[in-house]
Amino acid sequence: MSKRLIVDAHLDLAMNAIEWNRDLSRPLDEIRLRELHMKDRPDRGKGTVCLPELRKGRVGLVVATQLARYTPPGSSLNGWNSPQQAWAMTQAQLAWYREMEAMGEMVQLTDWAGLEKHLALWNNLAIADEQKPIGYILSLEGADSLVDISYLHKAHAYGLRAIGLSHFGPGRYAPGTKMEGPITAMGKELLKEIEKLGMILDVTHLTDEGFEQALELFGGHLWASHHNVRKIVPNQRQLTDNQIKKLIERGAVIGGMLDCWAMDVRFIDTVSDPWQLDIRLEHLVDHWDHICQIAGNANHIAIGSDLDGIFGTEQSPWDMNSIADLQKFEDILKRRGYQDSDIDNIFSQNWLNFLKRAWN
Repeated sequence: MSKRLIVDAHLDLAMNAIEWNRDLSRPLDEIRLRELHMKDRPDRGKGTVCLPELRKGRVGLVVATQLARYTPPGSSLNGWNSPQQAWAMTQAQLAWYREMEAMGEMVQLTDWAGLEKHLALWNNLAIADEQKPIGYILSLEGADSLVDISYLHKAHAYGLRAIGLSHFGPGRYAPGTKMEGPITAMGKELLKEIEKLGMILDVTHLTDEGFEQALELFGGHLWASHHNVRKIVPNQRQLTDNQIKKLIERGAVIGGMLDCWAMDVRFIDTVSDPWQLDIRLEHLVDHWDHICQIAGNANHIAIGSDLDGIFGTEQSPWDMNSIADLQKFEDILKRRGYQDSDIDNIFSQNWLNFLKRAWN
C-alpha cells in the first residue's frame, strides 16, 4: 500500500543550505558525517531534513522559507546589521532554490494550476517517488528583509506567496516571539499590500497584540504555519484558545510543530533530553486533539514541522530520526481514534483545501 502524501507547511530549507552549509540533495547520513566534528551549532551531525528523506516520507509539497532577520543595535539576537544585508541573504537563499530547480530536485509552485499538475505527478504510482521533485511554495518568515514595501512587489514577482511579519525579538514590521507590543506603522501598510497582492499572511511569531491587530486589519487568507497550543505549553509562542477560535472562524489551518519545547512544557533548550523526558511524536497529537475539540472537527490541523528550524534530533521527539518518520503519525492517529478521512486531512488535504480557496 502506498504511503499517504504529506504536506509540510514550514521548513527552512534554504537557511540550512546556505548558513549551515548543508547539501540537502545528498543522503542524510552523508550530511551528518560531514558535520561529525563540527561544534559551532548544537544540531551539527543531528539534522533530520534533506530532499531524499522528504521523498522517502512522501512529503511531496512543502512551504519553504526565506529567513533573514535584522538585528537593531543592543539586541542579543543573531541577525543582520542592516535591512539591505538581510535582503541580500534572502536572495542567496532564493538562488539556492533556483539551483535545486535546475537540478530537477525541486519545483516552485505559485498558482493552483501548477499545484494540481504537481499533485497529479505525486499521485502517479507508475513513477517512483525517488524520481519526483519536491514542490515548494515560497514563504518569507519575518518581513525584516523587505527594505521598504516596494520590495514586497519584487518578492511577489519571483514567486513569494506567503509572508509573516515577525520572527523572534524586535522587528521592523512587527515585534515577534518573546516580545510584547503592536504591529508597527510600516507593518500596517505592509498588511495592505499583502492583501492587495492576494498573498497568504502567516500569523506565526506575532505577539498577542499583533495577532489581534493582524486579524482586524487583514481581510485576506491567513494561516498559522507552525504553532502549538498554549493550554498545554503555556508560553507566548503558542496559541491561546481564543486565538484558535478566531483562526477557525477565518477558515485558517494550524500546522503542528515538532520542536520539543513547543510540545512539552518541561523541555528546556540545550539542557533537556527528549528521551529522558519521553517526548514522542504522539505528544503533538495532544495539541491537535485540543484544537479539534474547539473546532468540532479535524479540518483545521495539519503539519508545519519546523524540523530544520535551528535544531535536530537533540530537540525532536525521540522516536523520530528524520522527517520521513512523519509517516508514523498514521498509526498514532488511528490509535487515538482518528478516521482515515481525518488522517488524509491532517497529512495533506487541509492545506490543499486552504490553498484551493486562496488561489482560486
